[in-house]
Amino acid sequence: MWRDKAFHAALLAAPAFWVALLYFIPVKTDWWWPVNYPVSYLTPALIYPVLEEIVFRGLIQELVYQHITKSMAGPLSVANIITSVLFTALHFIYHPPLWAALVFIPSLVFGFFKDRYQTLTAPVILHVFYNAGYLWLFSGPK
Repeated sequence: MWRDKAFHAALLAAPAFWVALLYFIPVKTDWWWPVNYPVSYLTPALIYPVLEEIVFRGLIQELVYQHITKSMAGPLSVANIITSVLFTALHFIYHPPLWAALVFIPSLVFGFFKDRYQTLTAPVILHVFYNAGYLWLFSGPK
């Protein structure tokens, strides 16, 4: 995993997205807010991604792949696409529509690495990294 250029690209995609987003959304937050509010930061940055990956990639994607379809749509499994649609749909409950829709692409990336390595390690690392950076930059107390 650590020698995989695709994994490195997936890691670098997050900071590139954050920099682009900073251009459109000015940040007026205390850069130290995760230190001052560790529970408010660690829960969505660490606990939610681990639980979501266990449920979506570890259970749902695996069940769809094993019992419904093992077919591929290019480099993505159909199980990954179905799981990502469900993952994104559930984000519409708590997030504004644009943010919920934007979850689809990272979800495909997480599922791609689940399929590639047959383990949750890479999806969990990516999901924690994506959430941690995004939350640090854009979700602190204003």
